[in-house]
Amino acid sequence: MSLVINHNMMAMNAARNLNAAYGSLSTSTRRLSSGLRIGTAADDAAGLAIRELMRSDIATLNQGVRNANDAISLIQTADGALGVIDEKLIRMQELAEQAASGTYNSDQRLMIESEYQAMASEITRIANATDFNGVHLLNGNLSSEEHDGSGLTSTGKIKIHFGSGNDEKEDYYYIRIGDATASALGIGNQSNPATAGYTISTQSAAQHALDALKEAIISKDKIRAQLGAVQNRLENTVSNLRIQSENMQSAESRISDTDVATEMTEFVRNQIMTQTAVAMLAQANSLPQMALQLIQGG
Repeated sequence: MSLVINHNMMAMNAARNLNAAYGSLSTSTRRLSSGLRIGTAADDAAGLAIRELMRSDIATLNQGVRNANDAISLIQTADGALGVIDEKLIRMQELAEQAASGTYNSDQRLMIESEYQAMASEITRIANATDFNGVHLLNGNLSSEEHDGSGLTSTGKIKIHFGSGNDEKEDYYYIRIGDATASALGIGNQSNPATAGYTISTQSAAQHALDALKEAIISKDKIRAQLGAVQNRLENTVSNLRIQSENMQSAESRISDTDVATEMTEFVRNQIMTQTAVAMLAQANSLPQMALQLIQGG
């Protein structure tokens, strides 16, 4: 290579290598400081796309866990109210048993009837007042087999969505809660007068009410049993969703996160290359001075 003044090719070559080494050093610094191997699409375009899809699924699964836990809380609210209704039904059965005995006169039986009807009214009040986040649970609103979520307020059985898609077999299922009002259970004077549990004002009526109350308790127990089964299912769903989210987070980490040990090795290498390039650029910049020495010597 000739000794020239206008074009210092050695310096240009050293500067190019310095820019490359400094760029790599900058990338290593960014990866180590952020903890992310993929900071921009230029780092790994395909990996970035996969990571963002995974992040979307992870966020959706975590919300699904919260949805399922909310549904468990809803069921527990309904079950707690049904437990109180259970106490009222047992008291009503006790009153019917009392009124069925011939040792009480009509006036005393009417007093018993008064408490009986009060218990029935309280059952209806509890059923109408029990709600979760504004959703009434025991008044029959959720007892329909048909679900319609097209309106601002959904109707029919309640839909619990927990999956990342919209597949009925994988991503959601329904909770149907029967009507627990006194009229639906067939007891008290709010029910059909033809039902056996309508009144206990006479000995005969009280005897028939015993059978009606037994059926009412069975109906209530069926609602509670169904809710208990769904709660167990939801708890299993929550466990499965958490495992899915954890495994997906692990996969996303392997794609996206920086391997610190490997990247630190690369950082040190790039740092040395940068320092070497700076030293060589300084030497290359001094080479044209040799031409000046020749001119001066001449």
